[in-house]
Amino acid sequence: MGASVRLRHAKRALVAMVVVAVAVAVASAPRLPAAHANVPPGNPIKHVVVIYQENHSFDEVLGALCVHDVRCDGSLTATLANGTKYPLTKSADVVPTVNHDTLSQTTAINGGLMNGWEKIGGCAAASKYPCLTYYDPTQIPNLAALARAYALSDRTFQLSTVPSFGAHIELVATTLDGFTGVAPSAKAGFTAKNGWGCDSNKFAPWKDPTKPGSAVINVPACVPDYVDPLTLLTPDRSKVNGGAITTTPVAHVSTLMDTMDTAHLSWRLYTSSSASAPVRAYTWSICPMFADCLYTAQRNNMVPPNQILTDAAAGTLPSFSVLLPEGASGHTSQHNGTSMLAGDNWIGQTVSAIMSGKDWASTAIFVTYDDCGCFYDHVAPPAGLGIRNPVVIISPYARAGYTDSTVATTASLLAFTEHTFGLTPLGAADAGAYDYANAFNFSQIPLKAVKLTQTAIPPSTTAYLATHRVNTADPT
Repeated sequence: MGASVRLRHAKRALVAMVVVAVAVAVASAPRLPAAHANVPPGNPIKHVVVIYQENHSFDEVLGALCVHDVRCDGSLTATLANGTKYPLTKSADVVPTVNHDTLSQTTAINGGLMNGWEKIGGCAAASKYPCLTYYDPTQIPNLAALARAYALSDRTFQLSTVPSFGAHIELVATTLDGFTGVAPSAKAGFTAKNGWGCDSNKFAPWKDPTKPGSAVINVPACVPDYVDPLTLLTPDRSKVNGGAITTTPVAHVSTLMDTMDTAHLSWRLYTSSSASAPVRAYTWSICPMFADCLYTAQRNNMVPPNQILTDAAAGTLPSFSVLLPEGASGHTSQHNGTSMLAGDNWIGQTVSAIMSGKDWASTAIFVTYDDCGCFYDHVAPPAGLGIRNPVVIISPYARAGYTDSTVATTASLLAFTEHTFGLTPLGAADAGAYDYANAFNFSQIPLKAVKLTQTAIPPSTTAYLATHRVNTADPT
């Protein structure tokens, strides 16, 4: 890294502050959005919020809604490896536990035939194909109400066939930077800590992206940044290693957070910022995977998830934010083994707070999921991409009841943000990504908020969660 870049980081380290405010909002009973006058000219969006949930495919979450409403491309019928048609079964509230690592996703896709699902771990016929399941709109009332009232995308695909570790890197960097996407793990001689990033002392599979055919090796789970030691918040990281626990061949790549800083625009990751946080919460927090976030003033932009409620009420939402799951068991995440409805309640509470807050008139919200989970989807991904993600787009300027079927990727979230704020793309993925332009109409009479619900968790779910502990070794 050159002297000018080091100087930029040093300056950035001296200048960061976080604003905190108070209040909360909740509502009930969904209805279609009404409209009101005073349409602002041009693009009025000043706040982009990404609600990044865990581990679900499009058909599993929105397929039934598509079929019921005859509106989007969803399916409630799977094709087995032998060609047999198999009707998807309605899922219990507790999300089934199914393998969703890179190999499992590739197996399920099966070269585009989308018939390899029963071959992945946790989805055998003997257990009634848990991955061949779906959620009815009544089981996710808030997300269903939002999808019906605003816009959804039925052609958004993962950038890669990766589980959560890789998906969280790609969300802000649009590249895996050579990592295979497989979650980090402990290595002999190093004391593993909580999380997945530069301070975890863990190692992850990596392949040199500049040398096709090179072997996969284990390297520190860290995107390094060769910064001046004065910018480090802790004294135990070497300038030589760029923030990694030991020497690393991984190259530095910039993130959307860097781009936002350069443009003097605010951003926050609503997530756990403590390495001693409960299991999962810190692993999903994104910032620790990048040394130039974890060991610079950017770290201060990690704030507790519940702060989004008070920021929304106070009208202090940043220009860009990602809301990540929290809780000792990731109970808002909709992760495998947790309550789907609990996550839907959290989505409803969060979106209600934004809708009733001072920034609603200038906000675009994207609710999406990081990987397939790995649940059935019938649409073959374009070459090089992963399985379809559910995406619901909520804004006064989203087209009401609209389905956007233009091919998009995870990088489209960045493309929308970059185009909204006039930012330079990070690389080829976001530079060429579709930005959901068809899902918005900035000339329309702005849509009003919908009322959302808080629903009691089924007793069966409560009983299950009381007797089933979180798997602390879960790599996803």
